[in-house]
Amino acid sequence: MSRLGDLILLERTRQKLTRKQVAKKCGVSEGYLKDVEEGRRIIQDDQARRILKTLGTSQRNEAEFSLDEIAATVDLGTLAPKPAPQPAAKPKAEPEARPQTREEQSGIWLDALSSVLKPVPIMNAGWVQVGRRMLPIQDGKIEGAKPDKVVYFLAPDDSMRAMRIEKGDLVLIVPQTLPLDGAIMLVEYGAHRCLRRIKLLGNSSLLLQSGDRDLGAESVHISDIKLVGKAVRVEIAL
Repeated sequence: MSRLGDLILLERTRQKLTRKQVAKKCGVSEGYLKDVEEGRRIIQDDQARRILKTLGTSQRNEAEFSLDEIAATVDLGTLAPKPAPQPAAKPKAEPEARPQTREEQSGIWLDALSSVLKPVPIMNAGWVQVGRRMLPIQDGKIEGAKPDKVVYFLAPDDSMRAMRIEKGDLVLIVPQTLPLDGAIMLVEYGAHRCLRRIKLLGNSSLLLQSGDRDLGAESVHISDIKLVGKAVRVEIAL
């Protein structure tokens, strides 16, 4: 109980007054007075004075209690409702990681290396992809060309052995649609693609050079063929 509650209870008991009688005289409920006496109710100064005056103890109150003491009838800490303990939230179970397949791991590496390496397709004479090789990208290009325009051509026979290109060798081709004198170029000629060394003849005519052991040549008009690109590198098959 509080000091004020003790005083009210003491005086009420001494005067043999019931709680109901005092409450009625003070204009408060019996439950309200009970809480004050037991120290469970915060009471304002004017209300405290009214109760003490009703009990005939106002003079004593003025002398023995300050207004702050009268107002502080209870320990607020004892009245503050304690928050109900909250059940600890169960941590969400992390989904079990699925092991990555070899194809997924390869894809991740390709994505990470896409700015420095490029898978270049290997095309056969029928222009069907039969494989690919990784090549480095420098300044955003491969051999000076856009990476997605570069291809490997798989030499289908020994028709260019005289130029040191044999069957199974990989020839790196970069786009080039205009004839270059002395260059080995990938030519779309008739129904197939082949490698030929180009010689300019004038009058829009070209000499297509090839040869297994001896050098041979064929003259064509430039409109009869399609130049796909020029050879810039050869990787021999061992």
